[in-house]
Amino acid sequence: MALKLFTKCQAETRRLIWIIGLMFTLVLIFQYFELPYGIFLPSIFPSAKVPVVEESSLQNADLLPNYKIIGDNSSLSNNTHSTQVNDTRISGSISEESLGLDEGNTTGKEYLSGDLERQNKTEKKTENLKDVDNGLPQEEAKQPELTFHEKINTTNISFSNNETTITTSDQNGTSFAGSPTPANSNTSLVEKKENSEPEHTELKQKDNSSSMTTAPQITNKPKTPVLDVYSLSDMNKMLLQSQASYYSVIPKWPSAAERELQAVTLQIENAPIVMNDPKLYAPLYKNISTFKRSYELMEQTLKVYIYKEGDRPILHTPVLTGLYASEGWFMKQMENNKQFVTKNAKKAHLFYLPFSSRMLEETLYVVDSHSHKNLIQFLKNYVNIIAAKYPYWNRTGGADHFLVACHDWAPSETKQYMGKCIRALCNADVKEGFVFGKDVSLPETYVHLPKDPLRNLGGKPASKRSTLAFFAGSMHGYVRPILLQHWQDKDPDMKIFGKLPKKKGNKVYVNYMKSSKYCICAKGYEVNSPRVVEAIFYDCVPVIISDNFVPPFIEVLNWESFAVFVLEKDIPNLKNILLSIPDKRYRRMQMMVKKVQKHFLWNPKPVKYDIFHMLLHSIWHNRLHQIRPI
Repeated sequence: MALKLFTKCQAETRRLIWIIGLMFTLVLIFQYFELPYGIFLPSIFPSAKVPVVEESSLQNADLLPNYKIIGDNSSLSNNTHSTQVNDTRISGSISEESLGLDEGNTTGKEYLSGDLERQNKTEKKTENLKDVDNGLPQEEAKQPELTFHEKINTTNISFSNNETTITTSDQNGTSFAGSPTPANSNTSLVEKKENSEPEHTELKQKDNSSSMTTAPQITNKPKTPVLDVYSLSDMNKMLLQSQASYYSVIPKWPSAAERELQAVTLQIENAPIVMNDPKLYAPLYKNISTFKRSYELMEQTLKVYIYKEGDRPILHTPVLTGLYASEGWFMKQMENNKQFVTKNAKKAHLFYLPFSSRMLEETLYVVDSHSHKNLIQFLKNYVNIIAAKYPYWNRTGGADHFLVACHDWAPSETKQYMGKCIRALCNADVKEGFVFGKDVSLPETYVHLPKDPLRNLGGKPASKRSTLAFFAGSMHGYVRPILLQHWQDKDPDMKIFGKLPKKKGNKVYVNYMKSSKYCICAKGYEVNSPRVVEAIFYDCVPVIISDNFVPPFIEVLNWESFAVFVLEKDIPNLKNILLSIPDKRYRRMQMMVKKVQKHFLWNPKPVKYDIFHMLLHSIWHNRLHQIRPI
């Protein structure tokens, strides 16, 4: 009897082990074929917390630089993946005097004075960021943990911010404090899954049905502190936070193109240190090493698919003159490009939506109606055509698609149905839904002659610029009237005017730009102004008076090396601010303006590092930050 019982127990034990093994095998098979990246097994284990390794501040030596070797061998965990980091970094601080550099030196050695340290900070992907100005740690941005079933079945995900009060300071020492508010639904990368509808044949067809776009899951949307005014320093911190936060869209199925980008991301993170480059002046860049490597890999790798659907003139009709010429020039050069454009959508890393925000307004807006509903409806219909005909939009909810739009209304018109796309916008306003790490600031360029966009390029040397500051323009918005109230006809050094009388070739305006030390770039109705690019075009140091404006290529360029930022509230003190800049510093900034100029020029045919390539690189840069690491 005992022997029979023992034999039966052995049989039942083997059967139980066999059933457990079979169930585990089925789970693994389900994970492999149904989930894009496999998210079950890592979810069993809690994510590790990685302590922040702080670098001590380094002081300049009188003669020799001080170097600090930082060894880092830690495991970085972020919910669904773990990456081993094992590197040795060198950070140092070298004074200009110790290297014998002056404002005319173009060897790029200034990179040693801070870019290595900036590289270390940029590459370090941690959960905590430190306030650089006051040394106080910000609270950790916690993200909700999702169960296995939530990750599979949930398409509508909402993120709630922990109550956090953030205090920071601008360049002038003014403190701002605020508490985050609930996430703005208009800028969220997650929308509700809506009903499908049949494919449209005409874009202008009116349609009352819901958009057929669906939304894949996203992870760890970065928090945005709520401030009254965002200084350039605040924006740089927010940019670092967006890069350090795990901000990715989990596609509905994997692709070979995305695996390529995973390998590219790893190569950029391990970019070789660049000490000097004949085409890039190191002090202009936050990190010349990663920028150079990223740009090279973009040239070697990037493929863009352009949708052919759409009715003219709103789609495929580039406008090459006037205030909103940037979007037209990009459209023209992108559609004619043979290096980056692919006809095989399966090979594409990015998908371009070639619509003109200017032509959308000119074609459909009813004057004095104060309604944009029909414009937004047109964009909705266009997205529905793309989503019905191709699988790529629904794969990511449009997150790997991009648009380039310069009209002031573009942010509000695109936020509902194109809000998850990478949006290159002239109206890049932090307070109006610009998302760091996703959206791109598009330089606004006023092109007078499409056949010769580089006409009148350059200006007088620094020693022959007799006017301290210059501004002229129409009284749009509230800032310009304040500027004229304090400075028009008040000081001979401050040439501040309203709209100048029209003369042939606009020679008076151009001559002031070419002969002034500082060119005032005051906002109009919106934060953007073509004067920023105009000042650089005429070798004039731009003075940007536009709170919350995100300058173009902020992820790459060190804007404080060639531009002055003045808060709107400091307009009465404008002259004193400019006079407080030493002459040596001004001459260096003017030299830097001439060196950064090539990044802001439209060439008849695209040239390496010009505005077309820089804009494409910004879009490429943000696309890479969506990618989950290997």
